[in-house]
This record gives sequence, C-alpha cells and structure tokens, in this order.
Amino acid sequence: MTFKSALTTSVSLLTVLSFAAPTFAQTDLAALYEAAKTEGQLTTIALPHDWCGYGAVIEGFKAKYPGITVNELNPDAGSADEIEAIKANKGNTGPQAPDVIDVGLSFGPQAKADGLIQPYKVSTWDSIPADAKDEEGYWYGDYYGVMAFLVNTDLVSTLPTDWADLTKPEYANAVALAGDPRASARAIQSVYAAGLATGADAAGAAEAGLKFFGEVNAAGNFVPVIGKSASLAQGTTPIVIAWDYNLLAWRDSFQGNPAAEIVVPASGVVAGVYVQAISAYAPHPNAAKLWMEYLYSDEGQLGWLKGYCHPIRFNDMAARGVIPQDLLDALPPAEAYAKAVFPTIDQQNAAKATITGQWDAVVGANVQ
Repeated sequence: MTFKSALTTSVSLLTVLSFAAPTFAQTDLAALYEAAKTEGQLTTIALPHDWCGYGAVIEGFKAKYPGITVNELNPDAGSADEIEAIKANKGNTGPQAPDVIDVGLSFGPQAKADGLIQPYKVSTWDSIPADAKDEEGYWYGDYYGVMAFLVNTDLVSTLPTDWADLTKPEYANAVALAGDPRASARAIQSVYAAGLATGADAAGAAEAGLKFFGEVNAAGNFVPVIGKSASLAQGTTPIVIAWDYNLLAWRDSFQGNPAAEIVVPASGVVAGVYVQAISAYAPHPNAAKLWMEYLYSDEGQLGWLKGYCHPIRFNDMAARGVIPQDLLDALPPAEAYAKAVFPTIDQQNAAKATITGQWDAVVGANVQ
C-alpha cells in the first residue's frame, strides 16, 4: 500500500471518501487584505514554531501579506489555555486578546456553545470534509496526525514498541507527556490512546488510560513535566508522547544530536484532528479572516504538510495533483497508519471530562 493510499484509508474514517472540485466563496481577498492592513495586526496563541511547521507558515503569511504584524502569544499554551484567553479578554482590544485559536476537536463545539467564537467560511470551504467542520462555519478542521513516541536512543537502548512497554523497568524516570492532561488536548488524547491499547472500547478508554498511567507512575517511569524537544535532548524526558508531526519536527531539529527515533505504537493508534476558529471578540477580525484564507489555501495546506501534518484538504489536493512527491516521501511509512482510529467529538468530549476530572485522583502526578 502506498503512503497516499494509506492516508486516504485513514481519512475515510472521517467519511471522507472523495471530493468534488471546490466551489469558491465570493471572497474579495484584495479588499480583505486592505481591511486587514488597516487593522495592522493578527494575534495568534499556542503556535510553537516546531508544531506542524507553524514557524514557516507564519513567515509565509507575513511574506504574502506585508503590513500585518503577527503577535504571537504563549506558544506553549494548551487548548484550554486558548479558550481561557478568549474569556479573559472579552473587553480587551490590546495585544493579550487572541484573534484566532487552534484547538483540539473537542474544544470547538464547546467554544461555539459558549459564544466564544464567530462564524467564517473560507473560500475553500467545500473541500473541507463535512465531518471535520461545523456546518455554520464556527470551527473547521485544519490538520491531523497520530499519537507516537519519540525516544532519545543515546539514553534508551531498547525501543518501546507499544504502550504496555512503558511500564517496564528499563524505562525508569523516562516517560513524559507533551502537555498537562488536565488542560492539553494532545495529552488527553495520549491517555485515551493508551486506554484503547489495553483492549478497552471507546467508552472505557479514558478510565483504562488513567489506570495505565497510574501504573506507569507507580512503576517510577512517569516524569511529571511537560515533555519538549529540549527536555528530550537534555535527557530529562528520554521518551516523550505527542503527535507524530511534533515529534518528526523535533527529531529533525536535533540533526543527530541526540540520536532519536519515532515509534508509532503497535496498538492504540489514535488520530487527532485540530480545528481553527476566530474569537468572537477578535480585535482584528479582518486579519483573522485573511489568516484563515491563507491557512486553507493550497499554499497554507502545503505549509502544514511540510511540517509533517496531514492537512485537512489532503484528498482534494492529492486528486488535483498539487502535492509534491518529496513531501509524501518524508512522512512515516504507510503501515504505521493502517490501524489509526479517529475518535468522534462525543467520544473526545467524554474522554476529556473523565481524564481532566480524574487525573489527580487516579494518577496523582502534577504535570508542570
């Protein structure tokens, strides 16, 4: 199976079987750009430059639309932090008020229900899978990846091949999550994935995952800090669990020092979709809309693919032959994605409630 066909198979779990040619909205991008230039600024939040190629994506936006400053807030924030930033700045038009957010799928519907985001349908709206967007345009999927392990092989001689391995004594003081599971979407999905790997069904995966991480902690293997590329390189967290696109970017940044390998676990392969939205209180709404137009253009989508993320419009772009082969070749082997599952919003919401509410009691590790 080719990598492209494997991705198509995985995306079909989102009921994305094929795309018609997009029918573009009548957006006057030139007028939108002029309005955005008048505002002069776009405020983003929680966009680390090594996450999904965002460093290059931001630079690409600035190069395409000069005259708009990008104000980057708290790059290491989690999805819950982004939502709180909107709530805390409802009446604030200053630099601490985010215009746009990029959050885990489960946070989109709740933000809509709470009146924290506003609708906007980008020009390429029709080529975004129906199951990965709000039909009214309040939020829409941007990219997805699978949960994986990055291992510092200068310090860890035997690679773990599945979640169950993480309880073994050879991984003492080695295992970290790339976020606080009480607030971070990717950390929540890590716990959920570990639960699925135990054989639990979707309804029981959150509780099973909490129990599993309780065992990892009790074994002395869990490191209660937010794992990052620097902590892995320094040896503080020799094994970090995160989305594959984060880990691939980190590995590349090491340039062999330290040596590192990525493992997509043999079971519990969870794929996660992140979503974009514009704050209902955005101080720079036109710049926010222009940012969305850029992200969902072919250029923006390829920017994410260069950062090892699978852009949400992947199938449409592949059908039109606009994805360079070298980008496809740079991603992990196709078979790593064969078992990927896409939790529904309801499943994610249920898991989020269980994991955020019971982490302290079941695992007892204060991740900081």
